[in-house]
Amino acid sequence: MLVAERYEKIVQLVNEKGSMRVSELSELCEVTEETIRRDLDRLEEAGRLRRSHGGAVSVKDQQPEIPYFVREIANMEEKRRIASEAVKHIEHGERILLDASTTAWYMASILPDIPLTVLTNSIKVATELASKEKIQVISTGGILAQRSLSFVGPLTERSLDAYYVNKLFFSCKGVHLGRGISESNELQATVKRKMIGIADRVYLLADASKFGIQAFTHVAELSEVDHLITDKRASAPLIELLEERSIEVSAV
Repeated sequence: MLVAERYEKIVQLVNEKGSMRVSELSELCEVTEETIRRDLDRLEEAGRLRRSHGGAVSVKDQQPEIPYFVREIANMEEKRRIASEAVKHIEHGERILLDASTTAWYMASILPDIPLTVLTNSIKVATELASKEKIQVISTGGILAQRSLSFVGPLTERSLDAYYVNKLFFSCKGVHLGRGISESNELQATVKRKMIGIADRVYLLADASKFGIQAFTHVAELSEVDHLITDKRASAPLIELLEERSIEVSAV
């Protein structure tokens, strides 16, 4: 197989499945993993795909993230109430993880200056907490996603591997009873999957507009959430269905 043919095959495989690991591509293309890594680097430079930790993801159907300033004003009052409720679940001395959602930023803005360690991939959250002397802030670093002002990519994922936290507070693009939790693109979804894996207790912050939505990339099953905090627009039957799955629900 010529190099150009291998490039086309790699792009085709990644586009068909959405994402592929280096080991899978190595086997299918019958070349070494090191060769595949070099191929993926060149294909990313050409804009044909995007590298991820251990492989590559398709850019064919990637949905662009909504700019932060747009998300900031969408369902603002509901998000503020959800943030206020979430802060009540934080105790002195805990290690917590806040994602790059606007609701997490609202949490950071009202978080009292108490002894805490806060890990985040959000520039906005880190900046908001910078003036609070008792809170130790750890930023993941990584590739800057400019629309969300968040860090994503392999460096972010490796950074998260170094920590364990008591509680994760995160949001998403969609919450679906059958399809679970979803995000707009693979890079954000991968980071959030990693976040869930290092937390003892997982809090999902989702206003009612997120329910019934299936976004582009799967993040996790609802069974991985311990506590869902939403707003009062969430229907009673939906809350009952969630509670039947052993998910604690707060509607504020």
